[in-house]
Amino acid sequence: MLSYVFGRVLQAIPVLALASVAVFMILRLIPGDPADMLAGEDATPADVAEIREQLGLADPIPVQYVKWLRDLGRGDLGVSIRTGVAVSELLRLALPPTLELAVASLLIALALGIPLGTLAGVKPRSVWDWLLSLFTVATLGVPNFLLGVLLLWLFAVTLGWLPASGRVSVFDDPWLAVKHLALPAFALGTGLAAVLARYTRTTVQAAMGQDYVRTARAKGLREYQVVTRHALRNSLIPVVTIVALQMGNVMAGAVVIERVFTRPGVGRLVVDAILNRDYIIVQSTLILLVVIFVTVNLAADIAYGVLDPRVRRR
Repeated sequence: MLSYVFGRVLQAIPVLALASVAVFMILRLIPGDPADMLAGEDATPADVAEIREQLGLADPIPVQYVKWLRDLGRGDLGVSIRTGVAVSELLRLALPPTLELAVASLLIALALGIPLGTLAGVKPRSVWDWLLSLFTVATLGVPNFLLGVLLLWLFAVTLGWLPASGRVSVFDDPWLAVKHLALPAFALGTGLAAVLARYTRTTVQAAMGQDYVRTARAKGLREYQVVTRHALRNSLIPVVTIVALQMGNVMAGAVVIERVFTRPGVGRLVVDAILNRDYIIVQSTLILLVVIFVTVNLAADIAYGVLDPRVRRR
């Protein structure tokens, strides 16, 4: 098992290296110069050149990249070009709301998707199967930001049941925090729930026809025991991979949903930094999100090996 985990960790290193190069280079292709924005409209070319020298933007691109990697290796995410505030401090404030939204949406997706997919897989062409098809069309056919607007109009504006914007820390007022989180988490989680439900339905339906399920029934086990202990347990192995792969979409969707519901978080931080050509904030934040995504997929690979010992022998 240790060799399996070590091998997966080694495979993640080239991914992170390539991602760092892509993030760094793509940002340099965005039109605009931070030095021009900081210098102002009345600045002379000499003023702009001096600011570029101070920010290190006058160095060749490879030199800037190596310096950035060196700072990352020391745990230094850099300093905002525009405000002079450490990026680590900005992320300390912005990352918890985004992770909170991502985790809540994932829990909603698991709570909706796996039970609905299991029921549809156990009873194909039943009312549960019909409900799954309806749910899939209604969620995957509507972008999460549009669903968020519809939820805002119904539950916040029309009915007044839930707040329309903002965030409250769970440590300050747990119930009010849940009310602020409910709409954005549901808007973000339903799309993932539909994906999980479809995969769960397919895998459960296939498992119900396997020999080990028929053997379990022949032993006299009750139907719910056959489903939960045998069919569902084996069916969830590929679903774990799907959850890990969808985490990138969840983090990207959280950026959009935060703007719709006016929540603080990484979304607002990154968008504002892009508008102000603040390279340091954007590249450090994006590489941190990549690390989170790779870590989640690494954890899924390890969980896959735990659930299915055959994977460790490949």
